[in-house]
Amino acid sequence: MESVYKVIELVGTSTKSWEDAARVVVETASKSLRDLRVAEVKEMDLKIDSGELVYRVKMDVSFKYQGE
Repeated sequence: MESVYKVIELVGTSTKSWEDAARVVVETASKSLRDLRVAEVKEMDLKIDSGELVYRVKMDVSFKYQGE
């Protein structure tokens, strides 16, 4: 069976951890995208906001392309 997948870049944030920021990306994406396949963390960084750490992850998320 042949398949086509689309890849998009998303950024998630959390005040808890990088893992939590990644979870936020996947949970949020799954609300509007069907058939998620792979989520790959591309970059992690920290933002310091008024002395509080904000964990950020940049991820490539792939899902099965359904066409138009």
